[in-house]
Amino acid sequence: MISIIFKKGKGAKKELPPTNWKSKFGGSAWEKLPSSDDFYLHLFDVTQADLNWSNPEVREALYQVVDFWVQKGVEGLRLDVLNLISKPDKMEDDFIGDGRRFYTDGPHIHEYLKELHAKTFSKKGLVTVGEMSSTSIANSIRYSNPAEKELSMVFHFHHLKVDYKDGEKWQLDQVRFAELKELFHTWQVDMASGNGWDALFWNNHDQPRALGRFTSDQPEFHYQAATLLAATIHLMRGTPYIYMGEEIGMINPRFEHIESYSDIETINHYRLLQEEGLSERETMEVIQARSRDNSRIPMQWENDEKAGFTTGTPLYSVSDSVSWINVRDALQDPDSIFYFYKKLIELRKTHSVIQVGNYTPYFVDEERVISYLRENEEATLLAVHYYGEEPYKLELPEAFLQGEILLSNVKRNQLAKHISLAPYETLAVLLPK
Repeated sequence: MISIIFKKGKGAKKELPPTNWKSKFGGSAWEKLPSSDDFYLHLFDVTQADLNWSNPEVREALYQVVDFWVQKGVEGLRLDVLNLISKPDKMEDDFIGDGRRFYTDGPHIHEYLKELHAKTFSKKGLVTVGEMSSTSIANSIRYSNPAEKELSMVFHFHHLKVDYKDGEKWQLDQVRFAELKELFHTWQVDMASGNGWDALFWNNHDQPRALGRFTSDQPEFHYQAATLLAATIHLMRGTPYIYMGEEIGMINPRFEHIESYSDIETINHYRLLQEEGLSERETMEVIQARSRDNSRIPMQWENDEKAGFTTGTPLYSVSDSVSWINVRDALQDPDSIFYFYKKLIELRKTHSVIQVGNYTPYFVDEERVISYLRENEEATLLAVHYYGEEPYKLELPEAFLQGEILLSNVKRNQLAKHISLAPYETLAVLLPK
């Protein structure tokens, strides 16, 4: 059996790709071998041929890779696009999409993960998080339910597609906030009911930063917007992740010229978007909003030309925002975004209701509010997160008026039945039992 996936080309001369599947990075997912009728599958870059997981020798080789890192002392693993490893036996054209419906959460995926868990993860008690592309709640429950013996938790991305136009990453749209809220509530409730476990996040190396995307990134809203995003997921059920620079509120750099970008997906789409008819200016607006380089620029340690990141030349350009967003300044300000993150972590470690409490959507009819109750035998927590730039009137439930303000990003120090939420305010009220 072979280690990568080959198929014969189509057409009279076998010169056409076996299927019309699209690469995640643009163009065909198939590459023809020179002087051959064979094509190999690459769902991502042409240099990244998909491995043939149906070959047991390939699986054994990958288990050795895991064991190598375990021997180095690694105690946790993130597994990239893990739910795409199982391909269908029959590969056919997709006339309504890009092919993903045929290989996402494929026919043998749970079989492969159970074997992977038994032969590697379980032996050392590794913490594992699977990055799951276009997955379903039902599959995510299976992936992360401890009884299934597959993974510890899962990353899923549905909430990061609510500003895609017609489901396309490289077409801009306004954030559909009602959809965002519904996705959070649905996944939280359903994952809990099936004993699955979420990996909670806004930012990672494949996404533009959430600041400026789901909230404003302007200086006048910077602290409130960044801390709002942080509190929204840190008070949910699951394991929150903090991506490099998120803890100081790093924002998208919006570089003006394509030469400032390095990501191959970005460069490919710079060409493809113009081939589709966009002007240079329109193309750069999309690149500025969508490029993965937004999250890959150097960490902003200090306010200098190279952000205190290196004395050499970094692969990615430094953002102009380094002048007002950097670690050195954050550490010197007791009211900085950094110290708000520290408080969130402390609260999660202190209050079991945040760690393991039930999740119930709350204030569901309030247009720009994501709110929920967390509850266990010790306490009930009301979390209110307001995604608006104008004051917003809200009526608190009577029961919570005697509660403790556990968290506020606007220094709110007392409760009343009728309150006016400030722009991008986050509020958490704890009611012990």
